[in-house]
Formats: sequence, structure tokens, C-alpha cells
Amino acid sequence: MAAKKKGKNTKPWARSMPESQFELMKQILAAPSPVGLEAAMTHGVIADHLKTFLPKSWKVHGFKGSAGILIDSAPDNEEAFSVMVIGHADKIRMQVRSISEDGKIWLDTDSFLPSTLIGHETILFSEDPKNPGEWRSHTGGTVEALGAIHFASNEVRSGSSGITKEMIYLEMQLHGEKRKERLEKMGIRPGDPVILNRPIRRGFDKDSFYGAYLDNGLGCFHTIEVAKLLAKSGLKNVRFLGAIASWEEIGRFGSRVLVGEFKPDVVIGVDVNHDYVAAPGIAARRLPSLTMGKGFTLSAGAIASAPLNTMIQKTALKHDIPMQMDVVGRDTGTDAMAGVLANVDAAATSIGFPIRNMHTISETGHTGDVIAAIHVVSELIKDMDGMNRGKGIKSKDLIDQHPRLDKATKL
Repeated sequence: MAAKKKGKNTKPWARSMPESQFELMKQILAAPSPVGLEAAMTHGVIADHLKTFLPKSWKVHGFKGSAGILIDSAPDNEEAFSVMVIGHADKIRMQVRSISEDGKIWLDTDSFLPSTLIGHETILFSEDPKNPGEWRSHTGGTVEALGAIHFASNEVRSGSSGITKEMIYLEMQLHGEKRKERLEKMGIRPGDPVILNRPIRRGFDKDSFYGAYLDNGLGCFHTIEVAKLLAKSGLKNVRFLGAIASWEEIGRFGSRVLVGEFKPDVVIGVDVNHDYVAAPGIAARRLPSLTMGKGFTLSAGAIASAPLNTMIQKTALKHDIPMQMDVVGRDTGTDAMAGVLANVDAAATSIGFPIRNMHTISETGHTGDVIAAIHVVSELIKDMDGMNRGKGIKSKDLIDQHPRLDKATKL
């Protein structure tokens, strides 16, 4: 769905992202927030930024079990119709499995494709063994597997066989005696998280950018920018709940807790999606033609609410916001599932941005797609706030709008 108006399009998603906005996105994505240790992003970068624009009547909730946070536009009105928009702060990470006598730190590669990791610089985090809870960072290590092409099997050298996760280790450039002992004295031990060290930068083509951890720093950035637009416009009837969740990468556990706590009427999961057009070797799968630069994606299938999707499409048409339809089958694969997983009756859907090279150090996206997603959600919530002659959307508006296919017009 593309803009229909003639002449030059001056809408935000048709312009290059301002440098100040790109810098905020960069800071959010760069915050070291591996699964279970997300506070650098949530209680650090994001919480500090929220102080610059949140109205005094709004509140930021924290939680005992995780470092997730939630922005609440109406903390004193729990009965208001509520819309929860969810990004997740946790990054996929590697973890220390063991340390060998020669100083190799063997890694669990988690959700990374092992062969994409070779040679990349990392940051390893460990606790001070004498002061548990005091964390230190170790930069400069590189992910390795073979040591050199000369040591690889003929199958690996020819490309007929690949690199397995059991082969992956962290090279810390140690030499001399007692290498394992020296690493252990530094506090490095099994379970320590290791993340890739690659902040985003602008790309070769106009409005493209690349780096590590677009998944899902972009969803968090989106949620913060939606909050900023809504704080500026003001809400009278709808309660906005901007969730920055934890634990998505290990089963979407954080978002289901937040939904269970706040029981929103609407859940919108915001996460990266795939640029299927540019993905190599998958043409035979006949996947949707999602691609960078053509707008946000909207999911159909799984638990996606037809009435909510209709509202989003109408909002996109009304404001000429570019949109692409995706199909998700039985599971959205995002925090949009949080409502049903938490046994909460909420209309839900999943919104995304097509990216390339997901779960690598060179994830690639388009700023226009991100901005389009920000504006369609903020405009949707503003439209909901003004429904019913200014009294705001009601639960009945969703209950009464489930489509009757038996009454579909015959073509």
C-alpha cells in the first residue's frame, strides 16, 4: 500500500531520519542488554531519555522479576481502555561454556548461526569474583573456530561441510603460562554473556543502516517514539502502555508477564521482520514479497485480530502510510502472542520492519520503515482516543466488529 497523493511526499517516513533521532536509535541498539541482563537499555538509556519528555502524570513501572519497564499514560485510571505496545530489550547472546588450559573460552552460540560469527569482535561481561554483583566488561576478544584455513578439514575448506556450534570459541590473545587460571582470576566463568560489538551506522544506500541488534532494539525505539508523539498530542480516553519487555528471545516470557499484570484491551507486538525479496535461495518457498523501504509490515494469521488489523489498515490509508501485509500461520513469532500466552482477552496483532541478515553482526534496515511503523501506531491510538464522538473506543467496538464471512459480498 503506497501513498496516493500527487507531488512531493513530505511525510516523515518519506524523509531521511534526522541525525538526533538516528543517534537515539543507535544508543538504544548499542546498550548491552543480553537476555536476563537488560537494565543497561531499560533502566539506563531509555529511562534517562524518558525523563526528557514524559508528562508528570505519566509513570514508568519497574518489576521484581526482570529489568523490563512499562510506560503508563494513565496510572490512576485502571478502568480506561488500554493499548499495550511491546518492544523487547533482550539481545541474543553467546555464553561462556568452559575455559580450556590454552586460554580458549568455549562458547554457546545460542540463536546465532555459527558460521556468521567468525572473526567478529565481542564484549564479554563477568562479575568480580570478590564482589558478586559488580560487573566488568572485557573487549577485544574475537570469535573463532578453526584457527586457520590450514587446520580445517578438506570438507570445510571446500564448503561441503560447515562450522558447528561446538567449534566456536573466544580468542582473547593470551600467551604464556597458566592461561586458564588467569582468565578465572578475572572472574570469567560458565554462563557469562558475550555480545557482538557493532553499533549501527548509516548504510551505502539512502536511508539504509546496518549493525548488530536491530532485533529488537528497533521495537524498543519504536515504542519510545510512539510514547513521545502521544505525550505531545495528549490522550483523554485511552491508556497507553509502552512495554519494553525482557526474555523474548528465550520464549517471550517477559511480555506475557506484563500483559498478565496490566490486562490490556489491545496488544501490539513490534519486532523486526524479514526482507524476503532480498533473502538468497528461498524463492521456491513463495514467501510474501516483503522488502526494505516499502513500509511497515502487518501480520495476518495466528492470533492477529481481524478488527484490529482493519483499524490499522484504515489508519494507514487515511494518512498515506506505506504498509506491507505478512502471513504468519500459527504463530506470529513475536510478543503479539503475549495476550493468549497470559490467558488475557485482548485484541492483538504484530507490526514489524523488514530487515536483512537477522541474527548477524550486519543486520540491515531502512529508517523509513521504522518511522512508518511509529506513525501508524501513534495515529491509531489517537484515532481510538477520539472514537464515539470524543468519548473514546470501547470494548464493544471490537466485540461487534468480528467479520462475518457468511455475509461476504460475492464477486
